[in-house]
Amino acid sequence: MLVNVLLFIVGLGMLIKGGDWFVDSASGIARRFRLPELLIGATVVSIGTTLPEVMVSAQGAMAGSGGMAYGNAIGSIICNTSLIAAITVAIKPGRVERSALIMPVSFFFVAATLYMAVAYLTGQFSRMIGIVLLALFLTYMIATFLQMKKTPAAELDGYVEEEPPAQEITEKKGSLVKEILLLVIGAALIAFGANLLVDNGTAIAEKLGVPDTVIALTFVALGTSLPELVTAITSLIKGHGALSLGNIIGANLFNLVLVGGVSTVISPFPVPSESTIGGMPASLVLDLPVMLGVMLILILPTLICGKLSRAQGIGLLCVYVTFCTLQFVM
Repeated sequence: MLVNVLLFIVGLGMLIKGGDWFVDSASGIARRFRLPELLIGATVVSIGTTLPEVMVSAQGAMAGSGGMAYGNAIGSIICNTSLIAAITVAIKPGRVERSALIMPVSFFFVAATLYMAVAYLTGQFSRMIGIVLLALFLTYMIATFLQMKKTPAAELDGYVEEEPPAQEITEKKGSLVKEILLLVIGAALIAFGANLLVDNGTAIAEKLGVPDTVIALTFVALGTSLPELVTAITSLIKGHGALSLGNIIGANLFNLVLVGGVSTVISPFPVPSESTIGGMPASLVLDLPVMLGVMLILILPTLICGKLSRAQGIGLLCVYVTFCTLQFVM
């Protein structure tokens, strides 16, 4: 028990410090290359926070549980959007750079449309669909890289920098290496810290006699979204709201095309049908529509108005509470 408590504390410390380094280095890279934080959040940061889910889903697929990634992807998107993003928006709404939002959002809805079409029309995720999803991931990364290259390197808001001295260039390169290194270390600390926190928190709860259902709905459910949650809270504290929003959108996209793609290529699976509503799989009646709905609530008003409102955050939280309640009563 004492060992579990100590490891739990160590995991919490790793999460806090990892989140600190991760957000600082990501925002530093964004400033260095004059890139919107939202775009960095939707690529580099999102890959870092989604990697643990990729590894878990890949391991599950190799064990013959490819369908686990289906529920994991949809559930993570709903949680990321209607809980994590909702809390961030409800606490600190603000303006959003629409031009940086368009690409990740467009790719998400293309991927979501493909995912839903396959689920509703065929009910079977084949290896070919997995390859298509991974191709979408690759296309998104290439398109984002090209967009970054088009961003003026020395011009921002009408201000043009003078050519820096050679010594300053060398110092900047060294600082860039440090930022990238801290980004990688921060991501690793978040991943390992989340595992320590969840595993030992579960062990402590079991030894205290907490029911399995309560454990599943707390530590296990929280574990899959801890990286995004830590990044969101740290970004909010440090005043990088756009980085947090970009991370949520990017993580949602990667849940479909990277997590879904990798697991489907390894182990094709049918749409899970253990739970039904009106004779149809619950995921088709409830989960997929909610997944699409919460993203529309988050994105559409933001694209139209160019800002996030507190009403969006509160509305999304209400959807999440309703969704969780329905899971109990069904």
